[in-house]
Amino acid sequence: MIEYALLFGLGFLTAAFLVFLVSPAVHRRIVWYTENRLKATMPLSPQEVRAQKDMVRALYAAENARTAQDLHREREKSLSLQLRHDALAVDAGRLASEVNEARAQIGEMQVEAAEQRSHLRRDENYISQLKTSLHIAEQAGSNKDSELETLRARLSKITEQANNLKIDLAARETEAENLKFRTNALRDERDTMRQDVTVLQKRAKDAEQKLSQQQHMVIRLEDKAAREAASAADKEALLGRRQQEIAKLKDQLKAANAELRKVAKVLRDAGLSKAIADLPAEATSEAEASELDLAAITAQMSDNVRRRSAALADHLQKARNNTGRDGALREEITSIAANMVALTALKEGPSSPILSLLPDGGEKKGANDRVNLADRAAVIIADPQR
Repeated sequence: MIEYALLFGLGFLTAAFLVFLVSPAVHRRIVWYTENRLKATMPLSPQEVRAQKDMVRALYAAENARTAQDLHREREKSLSLQLRHDALAVDAGRLASEVNEARAQIGEMQVEAAEQRSHLRRDENYISQLKTSLHIAEQAGSNKDSELETLRARLSKITEQANNLKIDLAARETEAENLKFRTNALRDERDTMRQDVTVLQKRAKDAEQKLSQQQHMVIRLEDKAAREAASAADKEALLGRRQQEIAKLKDQLKAANAELRKVAKVLRDAGLSKAIADLPAEATSEAEASELDLAAITAQMSDNVRRRSAALADHLQKARNNTGRDGALREEITSIAANMVALTALKEGPSSPILSLLPDGGEKKGANDRVNLADRAAVIIADPQR
């Protein structure tokens, strides 16, 4: 790299020197061509010629001064390049000495490599000897391996026999364990069977006691039902008689009302209005008839509610564990409760506080399609004979 730099610098200096040498001749030739062109184009007077010569001389002097300055600068550059060349030469000498030292080291390393090669040859000879000994050892090892294979075959046979014996022993041990487990399981089953027998005996005794209690309860309920049926028959008979009496009273009231109308008509025709005012009003008789009807209806409702509640209680006692008809039972209980509320409101009359709590409309179903108790009671009060 340094050599290329030096060659480039020397080439540049020689080119500059050659330019400095050639430039005066080129300048003179240019001036000569220019003078010839000027002479050929325009005639010159002696004064103009002298003036042009003076001008040319001045220009030539200026050019000489400029070239002198350029030459001075180029000489300074060449001097600096020479100094740099000297420094580079010193560096090149130093590098050459270093190269010589490196070459000496390379020679030493080659000597060491030759020694290493000799050692390597000796090592290769030793390795060849080791290979021959290894081959002999491998042959001996192969012989020993064949002997080991025979021994291994014998050992495998012995281990197979031992494993078979172990398997037989393990099978007998498992059979013994299975027999122990079976005996323990049979003992556990016997204990559980005894416990189950005792529990079943206790359950049988409890069932017999419950059966006897249920039988006594059934007998009592049958007696009660017979008494209730007899009382219901008596009440129905009494209710029939009362209804007959009410019908007779209604007929009598209708006949009395007809007579009163006739009398009122006769008195009105006769002009006796005061006598008409003293007569009993038809509304009073009708109110009395409605009161009698309401008393009969309340009596019938009370008997009906009493029978239904008794039947429901008997059904609940007989079917305690039957959960399949819970909806029907709830509906029956709700209906009985509504009848009781309506019966209480009817017995208390128009002054009953229950009437102010009940709604005025008909049946209204809620979110679960069920009618609440108040709506049921209102419907029953609106139509007691329903």
